Amino acid sequence: MSAQGAKAKPTVAIIGGGLAGIGSACALADAGYPVTLFERRPFLGGRASSYEHPGTGEVVDNCQHVLLGCCTNLLNLYARLGVADKVRWYKRITFIEPGGRSSFIESSALPAPFHSAMSFLKFKLLSTRDKAGIARALIALLAGVPEDSSEDFLAWLRRKGQTQAAIDRFWAPVLISSLNEELDKSSVRYAAMVFRDAFLKSAEAGRMGVPTAPLSEIYGVAADYIRARGGEVRLRSGVEAVEFSDSSVTVRAEDRDFHLDYAISALPFHALSRILPQGAASEALQGKLSHLRTVPITGIHLWFDREITPLEHAALLDRNIQWMFQKSKIIAKKREGTGSYLELVVSSSKSTLEMGRAEIIELAMKELAEFFPSVRQATLIKATVIKEVHATFAPAPLSEQFRLSPATPWPRLFLSGDWTKTGWPSTMEGAVRAGYLTAEALALASGDARKFLVPDLPPQGLMRLFPS
Repeated sequence: MSAQGAKAKPTVAIIGGGLAGIGSACALADAGYPVTLFERRPFLGGRASSYEHPGTGEVVDNCQHVLLGCCTNLLNLYARLGVADKVRWYKRITFIEPGGRSSFIESSALPAPFHSAMSFLKFKLLSTRDKAGIARALIALLAGVPEDSSEDFLAWLRRKGQTQAAIDRFWAPVLISSLNEELDKSSVRYAAMVFRDAFLKSAEAGRMGVPTAPLSEIYGVAADYIRARGGEVRLRSGVEAVEFSDSSVTVRAEDRDFHLDYAISALPFHALSRILPQGAASEALQGKLSHLRTVPITGIHLWFDREITPLEHAALLDRNIQWMFQKSKIIAKKREGTGSYLELVVSSSKSTLEMGRAEIIELAMKELAEFFPSVRQATLIKATVIKEVHATFAPAPLSEQFRLSPATPWPRLFLSGDWTKTGWPSTMEGAVRAGYLTAEALALASGDARKFLVPDLPPQGLMRLFPS
C-alpha cells in the first residue's frame, strides 16, 4: 500500500486445484489479489497429476498429457511457474500399423499450410486415393471453423468423400486423442478447430510437447508461486458449501469457515452441485449442465526388463491402444538402466471401463507385440492400469450451448474449468484459458479491466490469406 492508502484488492477463494484453479490463482496472485486456493487432495494438478502408485512403488501420471505449440496460455503458465524447460518438443509423429510397418509425418521449411506436405505425400500407410480425399477435406477446413451444429464429424468426413482407411489411419488417431471421443460423437466445430489451429496454421503450432517430469512435480510449484505472492494454498481441504451475502462469501471448508470477498469454483461440472446454495437459480444452472457428459481415458503402465523400441512415442493404428509413450526415455529422471517403462493410452475408453486389470494388461501385451515383436522376448516386471472415468467432457455436437460463462446468478461467485465457455475442447490449454478468463471476469467485477488471456499464435505462410 502507498502512504495515501491505495485501495486493497479484494480477497478471493478458489475452489479446486486443477489447471483452471491454478491458472486463476496464479494470474490473480500475480496481479496483487490475496487468493486462498482450496484443494481436497494432497497435491495440485487435478486430472493432470501424478502420485506414487501403491502397487508398484513408482510415480505415475494419472494419464499421459501432451501439449501443442498452439497452447499459448498453457505455455504462459509454464513460463510463470518456471517449468517451461520440463517439456520435450517433437516435430515428427511416427505411426505404426500391426505387423510393425511404420511411417511418419513431420514439418518442413515449406510455408503453412504445406509445412507437412512432403512427409504426408510419402506416408506409406495411406494410398494415393486416401491422401487425395484427405487433401480435399483439409482444403475445406481452410474456409474457417464452422459454427456448432447437429452434424457429427464422422458424418462430415463421409460427406467429404473420405475413405475408411483415411478415417481410421489419419483423422481418428489425431482427433480421438485430441478430443477424447469417437468421431461419430464429436462436434464438427471442435474437430475443425483442432486441425486448423494445430496442423494447418503453422509448423510451430503443430509441435508436440511431452512433459519430462511427473505432472505433480510440474504443477506442484504453483503452490510456492502463489504463496510467494501473499496467497495461501490449503491442501487436503475440501469445500462443503459456499454461502453469499451482499458484501462477502463464506466458504465452508472441512476444518473451518473462511470469509472472503469473492469465490471461484474450479470444480468439474458434475461436482458443482455440492457447493451451490439451493434454490431456483441453482436448479436452472444444473439443468443446463445436465446436458454435458464425461468421457473416460485409460492409461496402461508397463515395466519391462529391456528396451523394446528405440522410439520415444508413436501412434498405434487399427487396435484398441492408440498411443505409446516410452516414459523411461522421456522422463528425465528415468533414463538410467536397461529396462523400459511404457505408458499406453486408450482414449475414449468406454470399452475398458468394465474390464478388470488383468484383462486389460493381457490385451495390451497382445496388441503391443503386434507393433513391437521384441515384446515377446521381454519380461514384464510390473504393470498397472489407471482409469480416469471423468477425464474430459464430451465434445458432442451442439454441446457448446451448454457450456457456461464465468459469471453466475450470484455476483460474488464465478465459474472456471475446461468445461466452461473457453472456445476450446477439454484440454490442458482449455483449462488454463478458463482460469485466465475467470480471473479477468472477477477482476472486471472489482473495477479492474486487466487482461490475462494470451492471444492465439498468428497464422504463418499462406494461412495468413484465409479466415482465422
